[in-house]
Amino acid sequence: MNIKKRRISERLFDGFNVIFMLFLVLVCIYPLYYVVCASFSEPQYLMTHLGALIVPRGFTLKGYELVFKNPNVISGYRNTIIYMVLGTTINIFMTSLGAFVLSRKNAMLVKPLMVMVVITMYFSGGLIPSYLLIQNLNMYNTIWAMVVPGAISTYNMIVMRTAFMSVPSSLEESARIDGASEFTVLFRIILPLSKATIATMILFYGVGHWNSWFSASIYLKDNDKFPLQLILRQILIQNDTQSMVNAGSVGTTSVSIYQSLIKYCTIIVGTVPILCIYPFLQKYFAKGVMVGSLKE
Repeated sequence: MNIKKRRISERLFDGFNVIFMLFLVLVCIYPLYYVVCASFSEPQYLMTHLGALIVPRGFTLKGYELVFKNPNVISGYRNTIIYMVLGTTINIFMTSLGAFVLSRKNAMLVKPLMVMVVITMYFSGGLIPSYLLIQNLNMYNTIWAMVVPGAISTYNMIVMRTAFMSVPSSLEESARIDGASEFTVLFRIILPLSKATIATMILFYGVGHWNSWFSASIYLKDNDKFPLQLILRQILIQNDTQSMVNAGSVGTTSVSIYQSLIKYCTIIVGTVPILCIYPFLQKYFAKGVMVGSLKE
């Protein structure tokens, strides 16, 4: 009798969990789904629509046409891809070097170095010293201001260090007997055996560069060097849609109704590319993140 009651309670508990998780999924997914539907809707119907949006109200690609006619969006895409690829490459290289040094048990001053690294997670020089440093290094208004200052994330380096320490030391010893150097051990043994962690770091750093706009707003002044997210910020927050909606494209009477449509389209334009990358790295994501929770 007790077993039967326990089974019923378990089923109720499982049913509650399923309903609760479905509710969370709906809460998380529906806003994005709403934006997708709104981006394909006719603007005159969208302005008069109230409540939930299940399917597009009408169908038009005019909003995307106006967005991609803006030269700033195209240059923003180009700049963001450059910043993301170059920045992520620098991030992975520098983080791997730092993690490799800190993972060596017989290296000198490893513990003091580790303490100094951890301190940077809680204390920084601040915005003004960082700005002055970038200016004095002649990196202001250059691509290097976007990729060099954040070359290493302390948290990511600690996660990668933990992954490197989990590689059997016997492999390293065998390589050294064969005359392998430190770089050979790192690039031919350690990194190939840490693919899950590397893929996770690529995802973390790549998403960070894709979403980055604050550094660009401080260190860049030329509009043609702005990343996509800063261009989208001008459109969404500063309401800079007038350059895309002009009399030659939609007519003077339609300027106001196309502003909301353009904002929905810019959200999709800035979100979809990075969402397309995630499925290719998802299988490594859980394993790579769990490495950071392992004890030394």
